[in-house]
Amino acid sequence: MYQLWFGRPRRAAARLAVVLALVLFSGAAAAESIRIEIDGVDRAIADNIRGFLTLGRYAERDDVTDAQVRRLADRAVDEAADALRPFGFYEPVIRSRTSRDGSRWIVRLKVKPGEPVLVQSVDVQIKGPGSELAALNQLAAASPLQPGSRLEHASYDRLRNDLLRTALENGFLDARLTRRELIVNPVERTASAHLELDTGGLYRFGAIEIEQDVLRDELLERFLRFESGQVFSNNRIRSTQFALEDSNFFSNVTIVPGQRNPETLTVPITIRGEPIRRDRYTVSLGYGTDTDLRGRFAWENRRVNTRGHRLRFEVTASSVLQEVVTRYIIPVGDPALEKLEFSAGYINEELGDLDSERYELIGSLTQAMGDWQRVLFFKVNDETTDFPDGTSNQQLLLIPGISYASMPPNFLTGWMRTAAYYFELSGSPETLGSDSSYLRFYSRAERVWPLSGGPWHLRLRGEFGTSWVSDFSELPASQRFFAGGDRSVRGFALDELSPTVDTVNSSGETSRQSIGGEHKVVGSIELERDIFTNFRAAVFYDTGNAFSDWSTPLEYSVGVGLRWRLPMLLIGFDIAQALSEPGKNPRLHLNITQVL
Repeated sequence: MYQLWFGRPRRAAARLAVVLALVLFSGAAAAESIRIEIDGVDRAIADNIRGFLTLGRYAERDDVTDAQVRRLADRAVDEAADALRPFGFYEPVIRSRTSRDGSRWIVRLKVKPGEPVLVQSVDVQIKGPGSELAALNQLAAASPLQPGSRLEHASYDRLRNDLLRTALENGFLDARLTRRELIVNPVERTASAHLELDTGGLYRFGAIEIEQDVLRDELLERFLRFESGQVFSNNRIRSTQFALEDSNFFSNVTIVPGQRNPETLTVPITIRGEPIRRDRYTVSLGYGTDTDLRGRFAWENRRVNTRGHRLRFEVTASSVLQEVVTRYIIPVGDPALEKLEFSAGYINEELGDLDSERYELIGSLTQAMGDWQRVLFFKVNDETTDFPDGTSNQQLLLIPGISYASMPPNFLTGWMRTAAYYFELSGSPETLGSDSSYLRFYSRAERVWPLSGGPWHLRLRGEFGTSWVSDFSELPASQRFFAGGDRSVRGFALDELSPTVDTVNSSGETSRQSIGGEHKVVGSIELERDIFTNFRAAVFYDTGNAFSDWSTPLEYSVGVGLRWRLPMLLIGFDIAQALSEPGKNPRLHLNITQVL
């Protein structure tokens, strides 16, 4: 962990923190030469009016003359009246008034929308073989366009489009609207809607032709979300496209519906797949105050055979972790959602003031289940733990377990997906031949909420872990809990927070050494603000600890941070001050990651 050594550390960090805080809470508002105020209607209607006004396009110009402003303000009355019609107000009374506030014009529109047009009747007729389809018949009942309601043109447009879209999604590819009318009588302030949909015949998937030599046909067919004879659905085609593209067996996948046959009511499908490059090499470099320089090299054979097997070899190195792992992956069941994985690895890791050297063999079954991914695993862990007093302990653990993780909605998630959750339950019973018995639960969660649709975001992050162990002193380092560091309680060093023991070195000096705990609690509240393109600033409060006694108090800290996202580089740093331990200097938490 690096601290700030330019000038006095505490003073320099404090100055930088003040600068970041000022950046975070200052908004660079563009100077307006014209301010438009709209009174008398709710925000949605006011926003629509503002979007209709020619005046709005001049708001930030500095070359607008007084005559132009007055002329545009007069025009705004008619434009505002037009903007009210989609909301059912056909007889508004609108007044405009202009005034000056220094060099800025203020144009205020006072709107009295008047009595609205009310929907008198809604007539939706569905004809053809799809007339009994529940999804179609429910649309009219669910629409806000109902007799007695205020007319909103958007509700009519939405109902009309939903009828046609739903028919097409359910296989009625010849569906068309034979009547679509919205009749408005402004004098009587009434409106009637008439929609008639002819569904046409129900189409099904016809012959499926597959053109590829990457996978065995029986394996590729397990990726398909449709089969011959099923009701035609573009959603099923898209799902199949995504499944094949995400499989990483193909560089390009095309699924082409053929010419539909109105006599047999079938649509033939052609699937073409081009093989992806067999070997993939990945090199990544990064830097963090927790790890110093870190790097990873990976080689993956993505097409071991036509049965879809994969082989991956990874080497990871940093000042606190050295790891070599080989993985072999086999698709099973639904290959887009399930896989078997076998791995063997060597890990040398510093955890607090413990050194862990272990050999691991792992077998796991991964299954995607809706919004969650479940992993059933069995791990053989032969681990040697070196303690600060010079002693060591070797343990053989047989560890069955289960984990659940939330699935991201997609892979293009901007700064980060809005929510991520992980839960794991594992244990090592002596009845299986383990050298010690324990049960361990660990969870973490993170979620981001946008505030009022603006540049502000609230991020909450938390971790909780607990274990039940017959003899904690025999528990290997990798199964103990530690807290502190870049992604934990900032302001403290990596794995600094945990129960400690006092050791005496050769010079007779006594020092405290972190040895891990049975439990862990961490929480973080972060307020973030977008400041420029690819920049985000934050203020945060962290709290937490790792401990073996539930009465142990939690440590806490505060700080500010900045994240800078580049196409191939992510730079993030936080300045955190521990408050629960007086006398600690501020810490700079820096992360630099580059993918080559």
